[in-house]
Amino acid sequence: MRADRLVATLLLMQARGRVTAAEVAGELEVSVATARRDLEALSAAGVPVYPQPGRGGGWSLVGGARTDLTGLSATEAQALFLLVGPAASVSGEAKAALRKLVRALPRTFQADAEAAAGATVIDHARWGEHDRQRPELVEVLQAAVIRRRKVRLTYTDGARKRTERLVDPWGVVGKGEIWYLLAGTERGRRTFRVDRIAGAEPTDQPSERPDGFTLAAAWREVVGDVERRRSRTWATALVQARFVPVLRNQFGRHCHVEGEVEDGRARVRLGAPTPLDIARHLAGWGTMIEVVDPRSVQDELGRIGAELSVMYGQAPE
Repeated sequence: MRADRLVATLLLMQARGRVTAAEVAGELEVSVATARRDLEALSAAGVPVYPQPGRGGGWSLVGGARTDLTGLSATEAQALFLLVGPAASVSGEAKAALRKLVRALPRTFQADAEAAAGATVIDHARWGEHDRQRPELVEVLQAAVIRRRKVRLTYTDGARKRTERLVDPWGVVGKGEIWYLLAGTERGRRTFRVDRIAGAEPTDQPSERPDGFTLAAAWREVVGDVERRRSRTWATALVQARFVPVLRNQFGRHCHVEGEVEDGRARVRLGAPTPLDIARHLAGWGTMIEVVDPRSVQDELGRIGAELSVMYGQAPE
């Protein structure tokens, strides 16, 4: 886990004062390129790690060999925990490393460090299209989560309706390359796509958070709700086995392979919110895919085919 490596790298630098990427790679049994990326990530996040170019150079902690983790500033501690926190939501080892790091920090920093560790979740499974760059608002929202301050959002929903809302920010989630804000509102917990937030203004009002709240657990509930809505309709289809990876790319976790039939085709189960959604995904396959059931999906495919035939078909001679 990357969180373990980042912690181990810092402890190694604490012991030696100065290290090279090759030394880190040798100690942690990773490639030199991986070690260099980890060192650069620590430095870019604001942790006091900096390179010394030239012969006899390497990477050092500010203050040299005498610097230890208790020498981190509050801002630097938050930067470190924002980096390693997401991994701790899925790794027991990373979680243990975080607990040890918290105990190593001054008491005045511990609350903010713990908040930073729980402010972000990374979910690598994708939903739909991508936003290939992390929005700048992510850092603004993370800071509001850590400081526990309400945020005034200007938000455009899926129906393109723009509203202004005062929310309690609970955490930021990166799913694939889309970012989401989990927040409390007057109507309960809500999930906001960050790329639909036109403005986010932190306020001085303290935010509220449910007792026992953890971002990772809350996000699992959100994912479960969304997945149930996205798979209300299931269809059985037959397709050449070599095309199954393409279907998996289209339907993600809603593509289940049930086996092969006698002619070498694979039998798959495909899920989507409605029969029309499944038909829209499959219409471009033409006769390369055969929908066995349900009749509702077959009817939608037939209707789409008839419409295309009328629009693009040749007039009879």
